[in-house]
Amino acid sequence: MSRPTSGTLHHIELWVPDLDHALTSLGWLLEALGYTLTQSWDNGRSWHLGPTYLVLEQSRALTADRHDRCRPGLNHLAFHVEDDSTVERLATDAANHGWHLLFPDRHPHAGGERHYAAYLENDDGFEVELVAITSPQRK
Repeated sequence: MSRPTSGTLHHIELWVPDLDHALTSLGWLLEALGYTLTQSWDNGRSWHLGPTYLVLEQSRALTADRHDRCRPGLNHLAFHVEDDSTVERLATDAANHGWHLLFPDRHPHAGGERHYAAYLENDDGFEVELVAITSPQRK
């Protein structure tokens, strides 16, 4: 594990309404992005990438059965990916793992002409943004 830089995220914990759904969509995505599954328990899982980890947990204390990205709180997670072809490959593969493309009429430039990204939402209402580190506009 690399040494963290002060101010970087230590971890993110997402409470999910259905752990099996979350493993199919978010678990698949984390592993596709290079995260490694490091902990597993009845109601959750944890994945690491460098010094940061992400937890998915189905807590008994949940007060809703779906995430609403338009309410106060977390809107989405954004991940760097290597390039535009990786964005496209992941966006295509994501459809087989419970994700659908948001803003398809503006894809891959929903964030602006110089921003190459896929915006995806899963069946539980979580949004992720996959942002190309290098793209034809930024080379």
